This record gives sequence, C-alpha cells and structure tokens, in this order.
Amino acid sequence: LATSTDQEMIMAEVEAPASVKITKEGNVLSVKGKLGTVKKDFTKLPATITVQGNKVTIKPYGTRKRDLAVTHTARSIIESMIKGVEKGYTYKLKIIFAHFPISVKVKGKEVNVENFFGERSPRVSRIVGDATKVHVVGEDVVVQGPSLEDVSQTAANIELSTRIKDKDQRVFLDGLYVYSREEGMQQ
Repeated sequence: LATSTDQEMIMAEVEAPASVKITKEGNVLSVKGKLGTVKKDFTKLPATITVQGNKVTIKPYGTRKRDLAVTHTARSIIESMIKGVEKGYTYKLKIIFAHFPISVKVKGKEVNVENFFGERSPRVSRIVGDATKVHVVGEDVVVQGPSLEDVSQTAANIELSTRIKDKDQRVFLDGLYVYSREEGMQQ
C-alpha cells in the first residue's frame, strides 16, 4: 500500500501476493486466484490504471480532492478483489417468521421465498455473478463467492424480496435478514 498526496501527483499502488495473477484488457481488470476470477470494468473511472507484474498503479487525471477520493475508492475495490480470490466472502441471512413457515429454495440463478405471509406465489430474487453460490442450511441462507460486490448484492436482493409494505414493520417482522458478513468461505 503506497499513496502519494503531493499536489502535483496523486497516485495509489496495490501489491498482490504471488498466488494472485492480475491482468488488464482494455479497461477491464481481472484478478485470478485459487477461488476463481473476479473482473471489474473501470471504464468510467477518471484515472489511468497500469499493471506491472503483481503491482497495480492508479493515477487520476486531475489533482483535486475528488481525484484523491476516486483513487482511494479504486484502490479499495482492487484490494477487495484480491481478498476475494484468496479467501472469498460469506454473507448469512436468517429466516424469521411468526406464523406462516417460510421456505427458501434455490433454482438456478434465482432464490424463491415461498409461503411468505401465506402468499400463494413465491417471491423471487436474482443471484448476481457466475461464481456466487447460495445454500439453505436449516434456518440460515448462506451466500458465498469471490466477488464482494456480487455476494453483497445477492444478499441485498434476497433481503429486499421479503420487504413488507403497508404494514407496521415493528410488528410484522417476518422476512430474511442479513446477520453476518465474513471474509472466508467456510460453512
């Protein structure tokens, strides 16, 4: 981790371990490790990203405070990509119901929440990313994968699919709620 905040030159460097391979094709950065590959498109980023071996350098186009913020954001995203392909990420959601027993089923790239408040049709949420896996373990739904963005968005999709409208949310607490965010892909 190296950062320069000189007025003339703002830049950040991220160094990856030897077990991780970083490549850049156009504006797409690929990080490959033992848990898979994570790709991120940096087309809209107002900065230049260069890769030399296992070192990534980010240089913004300007020298203002916003450019420093953009540089640190890009550095943080790349660091989470490296952590993801090494360790992975795990989000856990708890199934909570008072009267109607909720059942959760994974079908392909979708998660179906059935019998939510006794509804006949299931509530469907999308699994984001190719490497993201969803498992139902008892009263828990476990979302795992190498990409932090995909895992967290999938967990948010599942949580939002059971959002209750037009009722007092302090009384009607049924739903699926994220209760754990961890690095690592253990069960």
